[in-house]
This record gives sequence, structure tokens and C-alpha cells, in this order.
Amino acid sequence: MKYGVITIGREYCTGGLDIARAVAGRLGVPMYDKELITLAAKESGLSEEAIAASEKRRTGSLLYSLYTMGGELPLSDQVFVLQSQIIRGLADKGPCVIVGRCGDYVLRERADVLSVFLHAPQAWRREWAKKDGSIPPEADERTANALLEREDRRRAAYYNYYTEYRWGEAGHYDLCLNAALGQQLCAELILRAAEG
Repeated sequence: MKYGVITIGREYCTGGLDIARAVAGRLGVPMYDKELITLAAKESGLSEEAIAASEKRRTGSLLYSLYTMGGELPLSDQVFVLQSQIIRGLADKGPCVIVGRCGDYVLRERADVLSVFLHAPQAWRREWAKKDGSIPPEADERTANALLEREDRRRAAYYNYYTEYRWGEAGHYDLCLNAALGQQLCAELILRAAEG
């Protein structure tokens, strides 16, 4: 397999975790998503709740923080640096699937990484979200769209803050897939691309 490490970024409610699990399962390799929070908590001594909360907060600019804080970074920036080290360490250990957390950017200099981004039409995502419980089934279209857009803005803000790229911009990924094609087909396409 040409690409031993697969990173998967995704819009909210595209079924990205299920696709990542399917890919990891077919390859017989570990998948890391929320597990990165657990690993960061063990490494730092912070609680998993503190790590998860810090991912939702960010300061004005990582470079600005580095310049003005004299080595004492805000917690959210410290967590990003720690998770980046963990992601690099996991990739060094062998094949794996890494979901989110700027994995594609953190591992951008490695030749054995396949970076994937999953997107889908908003109507499809609304239906997915209602089925998986991310959005209450009784939510109207406007409310559902607002929830999807809010989470996408949060993900974009996190990614854009910590990288020099723009979240979801096709040119920064090896493979962009419409999740509406179906979980099985998306997983199959990712596996084929990983073979090189």
C-alpha cells in the first residue's frame, strides 16, 4: 500500500466517522478520533474534558501567541501542539486512520499520507443528522441548517487558525468525496486511492 496513513477531514454530519471506521476495519489498522483526546490527556495530565473544551476555544493567532506569550501558550494552543506530536508519533508507529484535528496538515511533509476530505449537500446532511441524532428529528429546515453551518464554521475556524490552508479547499487534499455517494463506495474509493 502506497499510503499507510490516511487522514480524513469532513463537514459535519457526512458520516465521516463511519467511513473512517470502515476504512480502518478493512485495512486492519487503528483509527484515531476522540482517542487523540484521551492520549493528549494522559500525556499532559489534564482531564479529557479540559482537552475537549480547549479544542473548541482558540486565541487570535498561533503565531501571535508564540510571539507575545514568551513560551507560555494558551491552553488551546498547547493542546494543538501536543496533539500534533501525538499524531506524528502514531504515524511513525505504522499505518492508521486519523480523523480531523488538522491531521492532513500536521503530516503534510510525509510521502505516505493520503489526505481525504468528505463533503455532502446540505439536504443530505440534514437527513443524516436527524437519523444519527445530531439534530432532533422535529427540527425544521432552517434550524437544522443553522446547526450544520455553526459546526462547520467551528471546524473551519479551528483548521484555518492552526494551518496555512483553508478548510475544505479541494487543492489541499489528495481526494475529496461527496459522502452522499454512500459509505461503502466512499470507503472503497479511499482504499483504492491508498493503494496508489
